[in-house]
Amino acid sequence: MADNRQLKMARRSRFHQEEHENLDRWLVSYADFITLLFAFFVVMYGISQVNVGKYRVLSDSLVSAFRNVNLGNPSEKVIVDVATATRMRQMIQTPMEAQTEMQRGAAREKMRGMASDIQKALGTLVKEGKVHITEGAQGVSVEINASVLFAPGEAQLGAPAVAALQAVARVLAESEYPVTVEGHTDNAPISTPHFPSNWELSVVRATSVVRMFQASGVAPWRLTATGYGEQRPVAPNDTPENRSRNRRVTLIIDAPVGPAPVAVPIQNDAPAPSGPAVAPAVPQAGAPTSTTPPTTPPTAPPTAPPTAPAARPVGAAPAAATAPQAPSAPGSGK
Repeated sequence: MADNRQLKMARRSRFHQEEHENLDRWLVSYADFITLLFAFFVVMYGISQVNVGKYRVLSDSLVSAFRNVNLGNPSEKVIVDVATATRMRQMIQTPMEAQTEMQRGAAREKMRGMASDIQKALGTLVKEGKVHITEGAQGVSVEINASVLFAPGEAQLGAPAVAALQAVARVLAESEYPVTVEGHTDNAPISTPHFPSNWELSVVRATSVVRMFQASGVAPWRLTATGYGEQRPVAPNDTPENRSRNRRVTLIIDAPVGPAPVAVPIQNDAPAPSGPAVAPAVPQAGAPTSTTPPTTPPTAPPTAPPTAPAARPVGAAPAAATAPQAPSAPGSGK
């Protein structure tokens, strides 16, 4: 009887020991669960950091793009307007593209400030219509009428011209952009000991302006002088007013704000000659030879150069086109 009782107590003690060992195993599962729960909340916290404004714009763009598209029809095309595509591109642009866009914006603002400073320096001439300032993707263009700078048929700057150009030079000296000075004339011929043609007159006038800029503090490596003669008019040379417009000096401040041009290699698309190569015949000794003079193809009569469109400030009405007339006689105002 005592043996049976001891046996039962031994079994009960062993049962309690085994039961205690089984209860300790839940800690492993609990630790795994806590770890997974911690990872889950970390992921949820990371997701909650999304920019709500950009996410909403992207969601609205996608909904508007796929609203009327049947996904089961392969012939359906997704058409996205320019504004939506621009917003989507701005959201997914790379850091390098974002930095480039910021640089373009800064260059654009600097260019506008430069144009505003030049307009203030030449305020009186701008109001009189003798100076036109325009902005474009490649920079600022300042068109100065030749009557402001030079006497007719001359290339020496007058006193009022020096004062005006010095004011412009002070603005240009604060930037680092290249400056090209272009000289232009009308189609009235000129023939003097100093200027045999309009080419020489336009180049020397541009050079005079460049020398003035250099003397006023503009770095010489930024300056370029170019003469076009009468080859690039802004108006037909049919009236005294239009000829006066064509006699001008243009300052091109090269401050590009658009994307840089991509160099594309030139490919030769000319087809290769087909068929076997034939060597030229060599005359035998004693055989009679004959020579045929080469024929020259007819040449087409020269045509007049096209008239460039007139540069005008923003908001100005375009000038009406007029039929060209015969050029003016020599001796007219240059």
